[in-house]
Amino acid sequence: MKLIVTKNYAALSQEAALQIAIAVEAKPSAAIVVATGNTPVGAYEQLAALKAIGQFDPAKLTIFQLDEYLGLAADDKRTLWGWMERAFLTPLGLSPQKVVRLNTDTADAEATCRAYDSAVQAAGGFDLCILGLGPNGHLAFNEPPVEATSDTRVVTLTEESIESNSLYWGGRDQVPPQAMTAGLRPLLAAKLVILLVSGAKKRDILRRVMSGPVTGAVPASFLQLHANVIVIADKDAVA
Repeated sequence: MKLIVTKNYAALSQEAALQIAIAVEAKPSAAIVVATGNTPVGAYEQLAALKAIGQFDPAKLTIFQLDEYLGLAADDKRTLWGWMERAFLTPLGLSPQKVVRLNTDTADAEATCRAYDSAVQAAGGFDLCILGLGPNGHLAFNEPPVEATSDTRVVTLTEESIESNSLYWGGRDQVPPQAMTAGLRPLLAAKLVILLVSGAKKRDILRRVMSGPVTGAVPASFLQLHANVIVIADKDAVA
């Protein structure tokens, strides 16, 4: 793993946007999967600024949703799809039709997951994964313990993830207990993974991800086995 340490969150966002833009310039028709959460939002804002001056062109991308809560109505403000629209699609002028979604409004969640993995395979796998780091080391909602070979599926959120997500929605009781998530198998098979980590609260888990044992108890530690990972962290997140 390559580690880039920035002086603060703003610099992290700029560096992340630069690395994403480089990857997309190398393959404009890339298949990318996009994280929500607070950490990548600044990078998406920087990408929109690059697009505005002609230095980033996302028009040919195929975009995949990373995860989604179960049990929410389509117009619920808590949907991660809505977050993705607000933070990534709309600023970059991208149509929702360009996105392979994890549609949780279905009577057959297993079929939705199989269709998603089939779409990833048809695209030739992910060219780029833009990921955040969960407080327990999860990637997307691949909660520990987990196997590196896990496919896209429905999961039950851990207490740590519920607590972390409660900050977004105003309380633990506002966080759905289950979600659909892209599996570790397609994420770890990506040609490039960019992992964004910010804040002192992530310091211990980032250390375990980068230098601890490779274990399903810390899902992101499997990235140690990946050939092309860029970790971009601000100095608060680095011990």
